[in-house]
Amino acid sequence: MNQTFVKKRLNKQIWRELFVFIKAQMSSLIGGITDYFIMIFFTEVFHIHFTISIIIGGVIGAIVNFTINKSWTFFTKEATYSHSAYIQLFRFTIVVLNSILLKSYGTYLATIYIYRNYKIDRIIIDFIISLGCNFPLQKYWVFKKIMYQNIPK
Repeated sequence: MNQTFVKKRLNKQIWRELFVFIKAQMSSLIGGITDYFIMIFFTEVFHIHFTISIIIGGVIGAIVNFTINKSWTFFTKEATYSHSAYIQLFRFTIVVLNSILLKSYGTYLATIYIYRNYKIDRIIIDFIISLGCNFPLQKYWVFKKIMYQNIPK
């Protein structure tokens, strides 16, 4: 194989992966904004403890995020999902429950022991969980792909 061909193919693959990562961050941002404002709304308007409001916002934000990820972020014409929508939803639910638990507990600990505002702590904790847990689990476990193969006739 020609080195230039390999470089171009590798370069194209890197850009494709970067584009998927950017789309995942955009989807996460939309779900996260939904989640965040619902958390503030329930905490400030209904005076529900912020840990409970995080759970409520997390569920609604997760629905938004799953919908965007399935139909746009991880969707490609070159590959198909390796699992049905039901299995994806089940796996996504596991990731989301883990994420909600980590965000809620992490925000609680940061707010109690660092004495910051829960709104600021939540953003910091959310960023850490999103990059460290949610993206890799969603890309490689929830929305895992099978590449189409050229089958000789």
